[in-house]
Amino acid sequence: MKKILFAIAILLLVGYGLFEGRRLLEGPRITITSPAPGSTIGTPTVLIEGVATNISFLTINDKPAYTDEGGSFRQLLAPPPGYTVVSVAATDRFGRRASESVSITIVNFCPVPTYG
Repeated sequence: MKKILFAIAILLLVGYGLFEGRRLLEGPRITITSPAPGSTIGTPTVLIEGVATNISFLTINDKPAYTDEGGSFRQLLAPPPGYTVVSVAATDRFGRRASESVSITIVNFCPVPTYG
């Protein structure tokens, strides 16, 4: 009877360890929530938003970015007018990498000053 209880306890511990370690086994995950792919934006700045989990380092267009405790990130960019690809890349503490990108078009409208 003691052997059976010991075996069950070991199985429970191993199962719990695998359950808690699943995030470490998955590697980094990135989801870009804004802007939508293929968006046309008429402002000079673009707010990049998303969620990154299981990461130790995050970059947006090869510049360091930061997440809050829940893994959400927000970065204001000022890309040049025209077609732009925004790339978000992450690395976990084991060196595994993941990346996501979204393509957008920046349209600069020059307002005509009105006098009078």
